[in-house]
Amino acid sequence: MLCHLTSLPEVSLDGALRFVEWLQHHGYSAWQMLPLTPPDEHGSPYASPSAFAAWPELMQSEGTPSMEDEEDWLEDWALYAAIKEDHDHKPWFTWPLPLRNREPSALEVYREAAQHHRRRQQRFMAAWNQLSTKANEAGISMIGDIPIFIAHDSADVWAHRELFQLNENGWPEYVAGVPPDYFSKGGQKWGTVLYNWEAHRKEGWAWWTQRMQRMFRLFNVVRIDHFRGLHSNWAVPIDDEDARGGFWQHGPGDELLKVLLPLAQGTDEILAEDLGIIPDEVIQLRQRHRLCGMAVLHFGFHGTPHQNPHHPHFIQNDQVVYTGTHDNNTTLGWWNELDEEAKSSVQSLLEPGEEPVEGMIRLACESKARLAIFPLQDLLALDASARMNTPGTSDNNWLWQCTWTDLKAYKKA
Repeated sequence: MLCHLTSLPEVSLDGALRFVEWLQHHGYSAWQMLPLTPPDEHGSPYASPSAFAAWPELMQSEGTPSMEDEEDWLEDWALYAAIKEDHDHKPWFTWPLPLRNREPSALEVYREAAQHHRRRQQRFMAAWNQLSTKANEAGISMIGDIPIFIAHDSADVWAHRELFQLNENGWPEYVAGVPPDYFSKGGQKWGTVLYNWEAHRKEGWAWWTQRMQRMFRLFNVVRIDHFRGLHSNWAVPIDDEDARGGFWQHGPGDELLKVLLPLAQGTDEILAEDLGIIPDEVIQLRQRHRLCGMAVLHFGFHGTPHQNPHHPHFIQNDQVVYTGTHDNNTTLGWWNELDEEAKSSVQSLLEPGEEPVEGMIRLACESKARLAIFPLQDLLALDASARMNTPGTSDNNWLWQCTWTDLKAYKKA
């Protein structure tokens, strides 16, 4: 099941616990959600002001869990949040110079105010521990999502400026994105900052190690979003309107993965999102480390079937299959907009009397994939109005919520 916490009828611990009961009742074995980090001004959790902190609005509970393991990032986040609150939520690179440059005497003024933000993270962890314990007791694996990039205006960039591609004024000349592809003819200019990989190498990959350790304290399985960025990333000039003028930069590849993979109990605990324009070298990188990639059925019905890794008959056992992801239309919305040639290809695989959404779910389950994951919208057979996100746009995304009535009416096929 793919469903973010914000899509539940109640965005609270009680709502999440009730959803776990629903998942268990209907026989689901895994719950994937979007990043838990605070969203940006457009509601996206993929350009967060923190690679580590949770968004406290997701859930809170009374309790005092130990935060000792979180100290590597928690102090920086709490100070950043307190200073930002005191400066009308303006980005760190517009703050007064002493704060921008983290002068100790300037930071000391905010240590008391920072305690409030530490406590909010602690209350989130108290709630999360209850949720993850109940899910695991119900036999449900929790799958988290780690965005490869983070926002320029973030606690991490403020605290570790040397780890990112910034000029002497703390400003990026190039930002992350992807070239033109299925989702966008002009590519996507994300605006998130790029890594200074050499600086990460010199510090022994400590920041990345801490980040992955944090994820495994929260989740059973971690999906690395935009996995190809570890091999190479698309760098877009910051002043460009879209991503067509970008270029590829080399990433750390095997070197970083050899550091991160031992943090998992096994390779099944890390999923690689390898969608988009993916050269053979990226697939080989994934396969060398025995990681599962992704297949999306929406992409499987164009071109020659046996050359399409997303076609249900050619999905492999080292892939996880989705009908669609949070970046796709719902399957019903996709079907309603599909061209006649692709519709004919889908219909040739449907059973007599089978609806397209029902058939796509069945085809995913019957494929060789290691795991089949379905957006909740598809299980409820909802149309395009329930779409979570349209890549390359910033309005009317990340807003969809289901109702308890929707969930009560659902009958698993």
